[in-house]
Amino acid sequence: MKQSIIFIGIAALSLLSCTHQQKKQMPMQLIALDPGHFHASMVQQQMYPDVDSIIRVFAPEGPGVQQYLQQVAAYNRPDSPAVHWTTQVHTGADYLEKMLLCPRGNIVVLAGNNRLKPLYIRRAVHAGMHVFADKPMAIDAAGFDSLRAAFTEAAANHLQLMDVMTERYDIHNVLQRALSQLPALFGTLEKGTAGEPAVIKKSVHHFKKTVAGKTLVRPSWYMDVKQQGEGITDVTTHLVDLVQWTCFPEKVLDYQKDIQVNSATTWPTVMTLQQYSDVTGERQFTPTLQAAVDKDSLLNVYANGAFDYTICGVHARIAVQWDYEAPAGTGDTHYSQIRGSKASLVIRQDKEQNYKPVLYIVPVSTDTAYTQQMKAAFQRVERQYPGIALKSAGEAWEVVIPQQYATQHESLFAQVMQQFLQYIRSGHMPAWEVPGMLAKYYTTTQALAIAKRIK
Repeated sequence: MKQSIIFIGIAALSLLSCTHQQKKQMPMQLIALDPGHFHASMVQQQMYPDVDSIIRVFAPEGPGVQQYLQQVAAYNRPDSPAVHWTTQVHTGADYLEKMLLCPRGNIVVLAGNNRLKPLYIRRAVHAGMHVFADKPMAIDAAGFDSLRAAFTEAAANHLQLMDVMTERYDIHNVLQRALSQLPALFGTLEKGTAGEPAVIKKSVHHFKKTVAGKTLVRPSWYMDVKQQGEGITDVTTHLVDLVQWTCFPEKVLDYQKDIQVNSATTWPTVMTLQQYSDVTGERQFTPTLQAAVDKDSLLNVYANGAFDYTICGVHARIAVQWDYEAPAGTGDTHYSQIRGSKASLVIRQDKEQNYKPVLYIVPVSTDTAYTQQMKAAFQRVERQYPGIALKSAGEAWEVVIPQQYATQHESLFAQVMQQFLQYIRSGHMPAWEVPGMLAKYYTTTQALAIAKRIK
């Protein structure tokens, strides 16, 4: 029987109830479940072979599902006839129960309230459905335990469960990984120390931002860490994933042996009522947020966090920060350093480069012999990505990346979906993928536990 896809996101229109009497010849379908985050619609930017153009949407009434439906409709523009999604929507209080009646083999894609994700994942997997979930899939220790059980059940029933790791497809991260696998250029990965980690990944994000030319409206629960999760378990998911994917490619990790979180801390982003209103459209702080409002009527959102840990004996540092709004001319930023015995590979965004991410090779030695070896090794990657080049940048070398490889973050979701569909069609993921997800969420949730215990 051909499989269907359940997309956990959300939209509202008229829904035709899913029943087990549907024809076995139906193609896979996307089913959007409670889409409360704009990432829910990102996979609808293109069509997919063997995937039905009808998206089934199950969600509670509210602005989240309406925003999702509007975005899906926007992708069906007359000047883009190749994209032609339609939606069948159910927005009653029984939305989850109705979704669970859909045929086994569907794929649930989740992008919304993080507190509900463990429940949605467990129920969907138990109902025999694949799950394609936006990060994070777990925001605390209880969520991690639930996720671990979901992976066990998914394996027993030959189902695929995966999170949406878009950053693996960003060209700067792709090239950093490729260059780190060249001994003549990079050497071997350093172990580092607690004071000087071998791997550092930091990112800065903003609550108020523009997406597709419009100011993004965030749901009020996005500022509620009990529902969204603290920053130390949210965006850090991407950063920890990149550490694993870059430094230990295809290694089957054992989180009980390979991961040790050493220290962690969290701190708030302070927001006025006016700033909160500008981001959410709400005129007052919701009741669930009152506990986070201080005596000066300022909302304290614990969106920031940092932690130091070792992975397979390598010291790494992760940090994420959420500001209210980016300074003019800037935006979200990402910094990544991986230190090898011969060179460090650094991604940073400099003012001189208009804050665009740039990948640098920073040699330990600038002697002629190393430079020749480095250039010879670089040619291996150059053949794989024609057009990239080296440019002298003082004592470092800039990796010049042609515009043809630059992809907007929103466009990466379709690439991850294509990979997920391949896993479904083949019936399995690589042996390292699930252990890697478990190691990743163990790392972030342990960091949260340590940060709170210290406080």
